[in-house]
Amino acid sequence: MPKTSTTSSTLTSTPVPHSRRWWTLSTVALAQLMVVLDSTVVNIALPSAQTDLGFSNGDRQWIITAYSLAFASLLLLGGRLSDLIGRKRTFIIGLIGFAAASALGGAAGTFGLLVGARALQGAFGALLAPTALAVLTTTFTIPKERARAFGIFGAIAGAGGAVGLLLGGFLTQNLDWRWNLYINIPIAVIGVIGAIVFVDHLERTGPRPKLDIPGTILVSGALFGLVYGFSNAETDGWDSPLTWGMLAGSVVLLVAFVLWQRRAAHPLLPLAIVLDRNRGAAYLSVLIAGAGMFGIFLFVTYYLQVSLRYTPIQTGLSFLPMIAMLVVSAQLSTNIFVPRFGPKIMVPFGMTLGALGMIYLTHLDLNSTYAADVLPPLMILGFAMGSIMPASMQTATLGVDRQFAGVASAMVNTSQQVGGSIGTALLNTLAATAATNFLAANTPLTAAVAADAAIHSYAVAYWWGAGFFAFGAVLAGLLFRRMGHGVSLSNPHGTPAAAPAEAPLPVH
Repeated sequence: MPKTSTTSSTLTSTPVPHSRRWWTLSTVALAQLMVVLDSTVVNIALPSAQTDLGFSNGDRQWIITAYSLAFASLLLLGGRLSDLIGRKRTFIIGLIGFAAASALGGAAGTFGLLVGARALQGAFGALLAPTALAVLTTTFTIPKERARAFGIFGAIAGAGGAVGLLLGGFLTQNLDWRWNLYINIPIAVIGVIGAIVFVDHLERTGPRPKLDIPGTILVSGALFGLVYGFSNAETDGWDSPLTWGMLAGSVVLLVAFVLWQRRAAHPLLPLAIVLDRNRGAAYLSVLIAGAGMFGIFLFVTYYLQVSLRYTPIQTGLSFLPMIAMLVVSAQLSTNIFVPRFGPKIMVPFGMTLGALGMIYLTHLDLNSTYAADVLPPLMILGFAMGSIMPASMQTATLGVDRQFAGVASAMVNTSQQVGGSIGTALLNTLAATAATNFLAANTPLTAAVAADAAIHSYAVAYWWGAGFFAFGAVLAGLLFRRMGHGVSLSNPHGTPAAAPAEAPLPVH
């Protein structure tokens, strides 16, 4: 993007877009896909890794948890660093670091080294993910093109988990579990080359802002405690003192963080970013959609593999129509529906579809077939996510001062990650309780009763997932402003007089 001589590099000015912007989109989309799919691609490889390295069932969760803890707790820091040291530089550092951590994990000969490598992946992913979205935010300034770019990016963010299941199944079944980590190396190499060639280096105007060290420590600790608490609830139950201790500590640190941000000279996250009504609604929508999506992948995967005896590759292929529908829906939404109706209509519509899709899944049983019973709800859910994610992600970064685009983008990733952690822990707990109660009420225990208990537990999870989406529909309908109230998605550079709530944040 060309340099400008103005004293304020905000989104209220409209820079001339550079000719390589669509190649820039390809580069950041590739990086985003790598980060998102890595949260699921390793799941299918876990049994093989466990056999190879000899760790226990109790330790197995740490392969997943180490990544999510580092990723979630460092996201806001990663987003702010991209604001401070430059997006292009941060993006390349994130790609190289992620590839190096992946190589370390692929070559791991011990459980401890694998866990450490996964934590490093999460740390560099926290640097990479918000930077990718911030690059997109500052590259696409023409409203129509911005909508199209966010449609593609939102589709990738929503579909990455399913792509991870497909890729994980293929690599584990045909190569080796280690390739679930090695695969990131060629992706990162392509990403680095793309970043060097296509991502513009923007020179800073004015003094360099300072990093808010106390704020960083407080929010990183709060997010760590939140994700750890929910992860611990998933394994040790809700009666565990560690679960509630971590969650209580997270709340205390989060309150302290908010109080500190109100008085900090150089806040990590200016509160105006999240207190804006439209952006707050967007972050909450991403969180709720993240909770619902993780439930879909988790329990439908279990159902296909355990109940219907699908292979890992068959399971991954089963999600492909959902991905296709998500991509189609995202493009229709961002190019036709969102400019016409706005997020106030499209996000509740997507949430309602999500609830209907989850309810559809509740009728699955041991005699269900893929074409008649699994495919329709998956396609409904794909269309739902394509209606929710692009509109929410676009609104979440709309009107933010360019110098805070990184941390505003990080809030999107944070919302999705926290939503996934909450959804996985709650739905797993509810499903496990439902299965236990079913077994207690249906004695003696036989293989048929155990299979029915599993089906019943999945149905309970789907009903609660439907509840998440229904709550999201009501919340989004109440919080998002109507088109014409504030800055619309088709006019992100609205005048301050027409849209005081969307005016750029002050640069400290």
